[in-house]
Amino acid sequence: MKEKILKVLMESGDYVSGQELSEKFGVSRTAVWKAIGQLKNEGYTIEAVTNRGYRLVAAEGGDLLNQAELETRFTTAWAGRPLIYKERTGSTNDDCMVLSDAGAGHGTLVVAGEQTSGKGRRGRAWISPTAGNIYMSILLKPRVKPAAAPMLTLVMALSVYQALEETEHDRSVRFGIKWPNDIVVLKDDGNEKERAVYRKTAGILTEMRMEEMQIKDVVIGTGINVNMRNFPEEIAKTATSLCLALERQVNRAALTASVWKHFEKDYEIFEKTEDLSGLKKAYEAGLVNIGRTVRVLDPKGEYTGTAGGITDTGELIVHVPGEDAPRCVGAGEISVRGVMDYV
Repeated sequence: MKEKILKVLMESGDYVSGQELSEKFGVSRTAVWKAIGQLKNEGYTIEAVTNRGYRLVAAEGGDLLNQAELETRFTTAWAGRPLIYKERTGSTNDDCMVLSDAGAGHGTLVVAGEQTSGKGRRGRAWISPTAGNIYMSILLKPRVKPAAAPMLTLVMALSVYQALEETEHDRSVRFGIKWPNDIVVLKDDGNEKERAVYRKTAGILTEMRMEEMQIKDVVIGTGINVNMRNFPEEIAKTATSLCLALERQVNRAALTASVWKHFEKDYEIFEKTEDLSGLKKAYEAGLVNIGRTVRVLDPKGEYTGTAGGITDTGELIVHVPGEDAPRCVGAGEISVRGVMDYV
């Protein structure tokens, strides 16, 4: 009920009478009053004026993240349907797997304000403090061949990049994708030495489970450093947040809704071809590796080359000096690093 009332107040921008809300949702005036009280307890500033009704003034601090705030902003058909918000959890990826085992369907989304056991690639931990960030995972039941599933990581990266591009920012701030799935940001302050230094602001972890040689489910976890201002020493030189880059607070609920709006569209394009051919141009528009020197940490032997775009299956094209044909690098256990900085 409170989510429905919040949506009406947000869309109205003016006073809405308690009687109108009561009739609209078929509940008592007392039920409306209780819902308004719950919204106030969650941080919403709501004016109540006799004979006029209720008016939403502002969300305290402009960055509330809760079930009601998220529900009112989502416009998707299936991505984030249903949506489950938790103040604190171990791992949103693990939550999705538990939900999948219990019968949850394609598109189920778990969003958390804090993770105590966040997971990164290759068994690393993803630092997940309660510091105004976004931690979320989506449960998918893809109708694609198992070999195509790893490409979903790149689809997710594209969607996050597209959502960040929609945020209000000036030309000194540039977002990008570090192949295959890290989201980075460059704050160009005019200092030549720092101009090419990108820092990570979001990471993605995709986990797939198989059952009788078919995909049982795929869970994609995404962590975005949004309003975090201080970083642990071990990542301080390579990580940053949106608020530090943009020099303002970012509304996490709005950003979350934007990410899944783009993902729903991108996923449907991917599903039609089971590859990235329909998304390749958009992905390469954000790929910061293009034209840069990269060091490929291949277990068979490291080598250096110049990165091009990607193949239809998401491999990074690398031109190695002295070789006529470019090499195509798959994500797997191979890492790509820039020679002088993070990218």
